[in-house]
Amino acid sequence: MFVVVLTYIKPLEQVEKLLAEHIAFLDCHYASGCFIASGRRVPRNGGVILARGEDPEQLQAILAQDPFYREGVARYDLYPFVPSKMQPGFEQFI
Repeated sequence: MFVVVLTYIKPLEQVEKLLAEHIAFLDCHYASGCFIASGRRVPRNGGVILARGEDPEQLQAILAQDPFYREGVARYDLYPFVPSKMQPGFEQFI
């Protein structure tokens, strides 16, 4: 499992222009089962994606499809982790 932290490196106006396409990208990878949760950071300087998987290279290839990545408006930091304690029912996402 990975926590993906996006940090905007371009003005919000540029981010907003790509938002609809970014949401379509997220929807595609929710449908595939790769993404578990996502949302904006507070303050709005980026976002967070919780993704399942074990292969960072495979996840990097998926993230390279994101219009935010493609257009260079965000930086992506991947943090792998192994959940050891969780709410009942969450194990279905691992």
